[in-house]
Amino acid sequence: MEWRDTGIILTSRPHGESAAILEVLTERHGRHLGVVHGGASRNKAPLLQPGNQVNLEWRARLEEHIGSYRVELLRSRMAILSNRRALAAMGSITALLSFALPERMELPGIYTPTLMLADRLLSADDSWISDYALWELTVLAELGYMLDLTQCAATGTRQNLVWVSPRSGRAVSAEAGVPYLDRLLPLPAFLLSGDSAGAADTLAALKLTGYFWENRLAPALGARLLPGARARFVAMVRKLHGSMDDEL
Repeated sequence: MEWRDTGIILTSRPHGESAAILEVLTERHGRHLGVVHGGASRNKAPLLQPGNQVNLEWRARLEEHIGSYRVELLRSRMAILSNRRALAAMGSITALLSFALPERMELPGIYTPTLMLADRLLSADDSWISDYALWELTVLAELGYMLDLTQCAATGTRQNLVWVSPRSGRAVSAEAGVPYLDRLLPLPAFLLSGDSAGAADTLAALKLTGYFWENRLAPALGARLLPGARARFVAMVRKLHGSMDDEL
């Protein structure tokens, strides 16, 4: 068995004395693992950093075997190491994908947005932070947990949508939500428009997506806990929001 593909490295861990097991989100073969011989060496370790984009050649005697990778660097994102927030975001991205994606299932609806977000993390500013929240919404949708934010669940109106029902995952208008405010989740406007947003709205969006990560997707995977990397990134955004408040 043999194939060639491109992908984004999610994790790399030592295997034996000198090899590494590489976990990659590939364009056409989904989340896929393989052994890289010599992957723990000083020469290859920088190549196998999470977030790097690579060309891959995978070989195995049988399809169900883990197989081995030959890896060629296509694009390094090592520059992210100098940006603490971007590094935390990349850690959350790779950890969530490793946590949530089934193995060897082609998921182009996740691969392309992830590639675009990874490139956005190289920006000199923090304008990508709201893109991260939109990315989480996309991943949830591709995994079968799409939130319906197009119209009010109670009245059908498409106007003044400011809440989301945690039970149905559908939008709720300001008027219809009045009797249920203690049960509803905030719906930041940028999730509807796709525009950029500040830290406060991004935090609200991460609270929304986090609810469905924790209460819908994680139980479906066996009540597993979400990766700590996501919580660390959310804490960093919260700290950024606090520093912005201090400047006002």
